[in-house]
Amino acid sequence: MVMYSDDVQVVESSLVSPSQGTPRGQLWLSPLDLLLVNRGHTPTVYFYRPAAAGGDFFDVARLKESMARALVDFYPLAGRLGVDADGRFVINCNAEGALLAVARSDLTVDDFRDVSPSQELKELFVPRVEPSSIMLAIQVTFLKCGGVAFGTALHHAAGDAISSFSFFHAWSALCSGRDGGAMAETELPCHDRGLLRARSPPFVNPDAFAVFCPKLTLTTQPSGPVASKVFSVSKDHVAALKQACGGVSTFCVLSAHVWRCVCVARVLPADATTRLTLPANVRRRMKPPVPDSYFGNALIWVGTSGVVRDVTTESLADTAGRIRGAVRRMDNEVVRSAIDYFEHAEQNGKPIPGSLPETELRVISWLGMPVYDADYGWGKPQLMVRAESERSGFVYLMNDGGGGVQVVVCAEVTILKEFEKLLFAKTMWP
Repeated sequence: MVMYSDDVQVVESSLVSPSQGTPRGQLWLSPLDLLLVNRGHTPTVYFYRPAAAGGDFFDVARLKESMARALVDFYPLAGRLGVDADGRFVINCNAEGALLAVARSDLTVDDFRDVSPSQELKELFVPRVEPSSIMLAIQVTFLKCGGVAFGTALHHAAGDAISSFSFFHAWSALCSGRDGGAMAETELPCHDRGLLRARSPPFVNPDAFAVFCPKLTLTTQPSGPVASKVFSVSKDHVAALKQACGGVSTFCVLSAHVWRCVCVARVLPADATTRLTLPANVRRRMKPPVPDSYFGNALIWVGTSGVVRDVTTESLADTAGRIRGAVRRMDNEVVRSAIDYFEHAEQNGKPIPGSLPETELRVISWLGMPVYDADYGWGKPQLMVRAESERSGFVYLMNDGGGGVQVVVCAEVTILKEFEKLLFAKTMWP
């Protein structure tokens, strides 16, 4: 028995390989994949309350069998991160398997009713990925109350959030027997990462730099202690914000609202320039379009900026319009220029230390992802949360399963109370 902490004991650990033969060899990684190699694994935790009836709640044998079937189509997740003869990162598709750990704990689901991302949460419920070249690891922790904490760690190089959630949706469908156990709802994953190969010869249009962000701007140290907190914005509140902005998307209006609130909470100088950046899905922006089922990273960072005085005093609709405009400026030439640029940018595969400057904010959308559709046959999760704090200045938006939105903010501890007050103040969205 391996002890992870005093509260969680891992009692079993095994590798699950695809149930059928899968393609072998090295999977080439695109420039957009290489950007994220140094980010390691994305840690998340789903909490499930015990099923009303039945004694096979989260039956491990059933999980393994369905996971093995899902890995047939999503075979890169059963591989290992490696390098080719030229020293470029690749995924070695060798069917060595994904890690599945089983643990037990005296904790309960109610202990995490108001949980926020933290290192402690990750250490409790997200499996330690050893070796780190494993692409996917899962930990199923059976809780004292009869519920389950379902921890996941999927390597950033394997795919973006769209790709990751497509796997978990497919796996849960197979495990639960939805649609006869077939993935009838979606296309099979597309593993042709050559669709995002740089042009030959490469060409970076100078105008593209006005749209995409070539690198992360970091400061050496945050201004003080940093923490992540989850704020729940109700369905009615979201609707009111959208109405105030003339019906723009949930993402645009909430990003605008959060941006303004952070600027005010941080008491930024009125004449300073503030910048908001966000990842934009390139799949449908390219000519020809990349399939929606593309399994890999297909995001580039785009941004918009303004003087703090303007961002905090203009109408919320105008602020949302800045964000919508940044996304709309992303076309095939911008995407191709970004790919060409990143192909030849230095990629050292090492983590980058630092935090975002106080004038910058990054908003990442998990809106519309099938987060709460992860029903493995024993009911949908009561709660899903990212299991680790980000850098200061990062914000995640995700559906809460009931029509509202969870706003996950990582920022200086000293501004979180003021930010919360502003987030729910009607004076912030005239």
